[in-house]
Amino acid sequence: MTVGGHSDVAFTGTVPAAYDRYLVPLLFEPYAEDLARRAARQAPGNILEIAAGTGVVTRHLAEALPEARITATDLNPDMLAFVRPLENERIAVSVADAQALPFADKLFDLIVCQYGYMFVPDRALAYREAARVLRPGGQILFNVWDDIADNDAANAVNLALAEAFPDDPPRFLERGPFSYHDHALIEAELTAAGFDDIAIERVEMESQVADPRGAVDGFIKGNPLAAELSERDPVAVAAAYDRARQHIADKLRLGPLGMAALVVSAIAQRG
Repeated sequence: MTVGGHSDVAFTGTVPAAYDRYLVPLLFEPYAEDLARRAARQAPGNILEIAAGTGVVTRHLAEALPEARITATDLNPDMLAFVRPLENERIAVSVADAQALPFADKLFDLIVCQYGYMFVPDRALAYREAARVLRPGGQILFNVWDDIADNDAANAVNLALAEAFPDDPPRFLERGPFSYHDHALIEAELTAAGFDDIAIERVEMESQVADPRGAVDGFIKGNPLAAELSERDPVAVAAAYDRARQHIADKLRLGPLGMAALVVSAIAQRG
């Protein structure tokens, strides 16, 4: 997916390592635990994970559902390199595009996706593919970020970038991770793809920020935003880093940093 001249799904090169080191504990771990708990309530036997990233949800699913078979997929091989050590007789890892899933019809009981569908260029196609590979009555379960204004750490970085580049601020965070939180749109897209019983729940948590420097490194180096900034004036980029760290430090003095996501579930139409 290329937006504004930049590939917004290219989690490649050094990005996966920074993503795993900084963003997983900062943002993704608590929501991964939450998704795994919700998945366990369905007692699925065969799970497809889309946009597995570096495997935080895969690990929690394996722990919560020790009898289930898990197929963990991602578009980026560099991300999946972190997941491959988990492979065993019940965990398979493969590169796959959510818009063209290489699996048979009606194969899975549950699809799980953490923070992936906002990056898919053609969500209508991806949701139809999800409905195709789910058995009738199977469930899709995923989360997406709520508005960036409700996510303190991300918002602090975004504001710092806007201050450092007032004439042409980098917009990756807004157009990518924090772009898909319209409840009506989500429901309409899932309904059109063949899903029923759609539920959307807003879940608030606290970012686990131990150090502002690591948090900023995660948001900038652990995302395709790094490639976008590599084209900018390095002096201004350094100033943006400093501004972002200061914004996060200032917020931390007021208390924990909040974050908010939408957890979405829907059932593949029966019959």
